[in-house]
Amino acid sequence: MKAIFKVLVSQVMVLFFVFEASAQRYLTDFDSSLFIRDTVRSVIARMENLSFSGYMQPQFQVAQSKGAPSYNGGNFSEFANSRFMLRRARVKIDYQVPSKNGGKLPIAVFTYQLDGTERGVVTRDMFVRLYEPKRQNFSLAMGLLARPFGFEVNFSSSVRETPERGRASQILMTSERDIGAMITYDPQHWKKESPFKLDVGLFNGQGLSGEREFDSFKDLISRLTIKPQSLSNDFSVAGGLSLLYGGWRQATKYKYEMAAENGRKFFKVDSSIANIGRKAPRHYYGADVQFVKEHGWGKTELRAEYWRGSQPGNLETTRNPGELPEGPTYIRNFDAAFVTFLQNIVNDKNQLMVKLDWYDPNKEVSSGEIGKAGTNMSEADVTFTTLGVGFLRHINKNVKVVLYYDVVSNEKTNLPGLTENIKDNVFTTRIHFTF
Repeated sequence: MKAIFKVLVSQVMVLFFVFEASAQRYLTDFDSSLFIRDTVRSVIARMENLSFSGYMQPQFQVAQSKGAPSYNGGNFSEFANSRFMLRRARVKIDYQVPSKNGGKLPIAVFTYQLDGTERGVVTRDMFVRLYEPKRQNFSLAMGLLARPFGFEVNFSSSVRETPERGRASQILMTSERDIGAMITYDPQHWKKESPFKLDVGLFNGQGLSGEREFDSFKDLISRLTIKPQSLSNDFSVAGGLSLLYGGWRQATKYKYEMAAENGRKFFKVDSSIANIGRKAPRHYYGADVQFVKEHGWGKTELRAEYWRGSQPGNLETTRNPGELPEGPTYIRNFDAAFVTFLQNIVNDKNQLMVKLDWYDPNKEVSSGEIGKAGTNMSEADVTFTTLGVGFLRHINKNVKVVLYYDVVSNEKTNLPGLTENIKDNVFTTRIHFTF
């Protein structure tokens, strides 16, 4: 037994120190680092289809005030405006079953990823992906996997330049993952690479914010991705269209929707008993585009994404719930956007970052109307805009350092505590290590 144990340990150590795993760029993509180099095949013949990868993000932050609310790693505690934290520390294990007929892709892939920080250890991914064996144009993934909506939600934290996703992404797509099944159409046998990919999935809806499905309604989520297309030798464009059509069960007969009377806007209640058990509509529509200009000392990149739709919630929040919401349901029409500009400086090791994101959870009201008596409005109806500016330095292929400052602005309303701009700007310095 000791001999067997030593063999296993040695094989695992070889996997950790010999493999050179490339970072996975998009959460819904197959990771090409699964394919093993021939130089180590003889050493780990029995485990050649297993690979490890991961990354770690220790960071230090300073907020503008103690107890500042933040979507840059979570709210600060009541008496603190600075903190060290381990934002992410992830290990990903992939096992592939190779194709026997020489296909580009394997027959099947099992993926497991965990995230361990000072807050605990959680599972981030656990799914199996099966490929059509003959032409490999179709694949089916089932388990805990990324929702195929939008560019930013799917852009992996292992390669994303800015520290965090935008406010709307974190509120509407909490944890980015969900339990469900997804079919992907990605043609493999065109004379040239297929210019598009289509993902269509059915998911529980609550993601990792809850322990289990709390109703029978499911979210239909799809994305048509247009892969990078060269418009010239040094200029390319990519993009996508996304749809989410779902919702969750209303717990009470009280449903509030926006109305207007005599020039006054307010939430009007519908108290029909038939509302109990009905689906509160969760409908999102998204479009995104990415431009890349190559030049002698790196590249210039511009990414833009826009969402709009309807989001159910309660009086206090529009966050996607993990448990069945109790109390009255509030339906809001929202819009959100993310715009990111990236510019290499001198060479491709230095990168300037500018990002603007906003989330308007109730686009039917203005700031002056929020908080007036009888309107039934709260902080959940307030628009927030975040301007982030940062610098990224690639030390080598495994290590990069990020310096980033978020300037957060909120609407000035009639609500207590929101009559002026909250002091919630945050500076972040982070070391990002990838293996």
